[in-house]
Amino acid sequence: MKPSVHGIIVIDKPAGISSFGVVKAVRRILKVKKIGHLGTLDPFATGVLPLCLNEATKLVPFLIEEPKTYQATLWLGAETDTQDLGGKIIKECADLPAVDNIVPVIKSFAGEQWQVPPMYSALRYQGQRLYHLGRQGLSLEVNPRRITIYRLEIDDISPPEVTFTVTCSKGTYIRTLAADIGRQLGCGAYLRALRRLQVGAFSLSQALALPEPDDPQAPEKLWSYLIPLADALPNWPTVAISDQEAKRLRQGQNLQNWPGQAAYQGRPLGERVRVLQGRELVAVAELSGEPSRPALSPIRVFAAGQRS
Repeated sequence: MKPSVHGIIVIDKPAGISSFGVVKAVRRILKVKKIGHLGTLDPFATGVLPLCLNEATKLVPFLIEEPKTYQATLWLGAETDTQDLGGKIIKECADLPAVDNIVPVIKSFAGEQWQVPPMYSALRYQGQRLYHLGRQGLSLEVNPRRITIYRLEIDDISPPEVTFTVTCSKGTYIRTLAADIGRQLGCGAYLRALRRLQVGAFSLSQALALPEPDDPQAPEKLWSYLIPLADALPNWPTVAISDQEAKRLRQGQNLQNWPGQAAYQGRPLGERVRVLQGRELVAVAELSGEPSRPALSPIRVFAAGQRS
C-alpha cells in the first residue's frame, strides 16, 4: 500500500456504476482517503474517469476546466423524461428524417451556444439536486449556460441510431445535446450510449479497467497506472526552479527573479505555469507584476517528498 503517494489514476469506468461508486471502490482498494474525480459520468456511461489522489486533488479546479471528448449514440424518433435510455418515453415519432437532412442539422451544433441543463442533473436549486426535484415530478425553469462544441464528427448514421464524436467545454450535457438535435430534426431523440474518450490530456490509452474488489492484485494494478504530479499538466508551460526557490514558493512567497524569466517577458499577466523542481511539482503559479519582468505568484503549492 502507498497511501501517501500523490498523482492521478485514469479509470475506464464500466457501465452500471456511478462515478462516486468508482471513487469509493478505489478508496477501499488503495486505503486512500483523499480522492477527487474530473467530471461525473452517468451510471450508464463508460470511459475516461481520472481520479486525483492526495495532493493531486489540488489540481481538480484546473484540470476540470479542460475540454472533454465523447463518442455518443442517439436514438431518433423518441424523447424520454431524462433525455437518455434510463428515462420514460414521453413522445414518439415514426416519421424519421432522411440521412441527407440529418447531417447538416448535427453539424450545425458546432460552436458556441446556450444550453439548458436537464432537470435530471446534479445541479442544485435552492440547496436541492435537480434530479431529486425531477423524481418528485417537479419541472423548473433552469437557466441556460454558455457552452462550446469545439469539434463534432459523425461516425455512423443507421436510423434510428446516429453515432458521433464530440469535443466540448466543461458543463456540456451530451444527453441534452442529443435531445436538442432530435428537436431540431423534428422527430425527437434521446441518448442511447455514451463513452468518454478523453479529459484534457488524459485518454483511454492511459486508462485501467476498474479491478474487482476481491482481486489480490488490485492495489498493484492501480498503482502501476499512477501518473505523477509532475506529469499531470503536460500541456502547460513549465518553469524549472532550484530547491531554495521551491521552498520560497511553498511558503507562499512570490519569486521576483527565477530561471527562464526572460522567455516570459511580455507574456500576459495571469498566464498560468507549472513549476517543477526536479521531478516534483512545486506549484501552479501565475505571472504577476510587470510584463517586462514578471514575477511568479503561487496559486496552489504541493508538498515536498512526492514519490511513485
